[in-house]
Amino acid sequence: MKIAAIQMLVTDNKPQNLAKAIEQITAAANAGADLVVLPEMFLCPYQTELFPQYAERPDGPYIEKLAAVANDLQIWLIAGSIPELDEDGRLYNTSYVINRSGERVARHRKIHLFSINVPGGQVFEEAETLSAGSEATVFETELGKIGLCICFDFRFPELARQMVLSGAQMIIVPGAFNQTTGPAHWELMFRSRAVDNQIFTLGCAPACNTDASYQSFGHSILVDPWGTVVDQLEYEEDLLTATIDFALVESIRQALPLLKNRRTDLY
Repeated sequence: MKIAAIQMLVTDNKPQNLAKAIEQITAAANAGADLVVLPEMFLCPYQTELFPQYAERPDGPYIEKLAAVANDLQIWLIAGSIPELDEDGRLYNTSYVINRSGERVARHRKIHLFSINVPGGQVFEEAETLSAGSEATVFETELGKIGLCICFDFRFPELARQMVLSGAQMIIVPGAFNQTTGPAHWELMFRSRAVDNQIFTLGCAPACNTDASYQSFGHSILVDPWGTVVDQLEYEEDLLTATIDFALVESIRQALPLLKNRRTDLY
């Protein structure tokens, strides 16, 4: 499977963000990508007070447009995340999985809402406007099962393990760590989850917009089941591409049988 993670610069112009996403999706598909990933909140600035303004309904025109693009290009598309407005007026941080036929085959609503208050650093509370999801997400592709979560979700190892026990051989994470947490934890977390679960991990972040109040760390990353960083970007707009083979997951699990030797009688 050839994968591509789009590290795009997100602005306050929603149509412009969609146009840029489609342009980059098309470029990735033309380069041979089977599966393309967009970053967290790729349609709008990452600001809680703006989420209602930029929100889309599940059948909204922006998601419909991305579904049409996936169908035209015959790719799998992980549509980053958007503020999603449900029929009861609740807002979620939501990622859609669209298959090669343009069908929405999975939806992940962020389970753990980002909360941080670092003295002299970042302060942010997603719960000010967002509701929390309640389901782990694993979806089937023709090449294997993939888990999906959003940013802060990935800090909770129990969720990653649950997806792996449901068959995930890779976990994809649209995320937007900031300049406080990114340097400290981003690479460490993706390598840790990969090693503990013997899976591929992929994080796709927005590029750093120095004009924004919330500045993404960028550094979209791919880690293999041995914990090796296959590739990692920097701060600016870029495209991460790689070819992965899920056979490596089983090979490493046979060589170092961690999951098989868990003591579920004790923990």
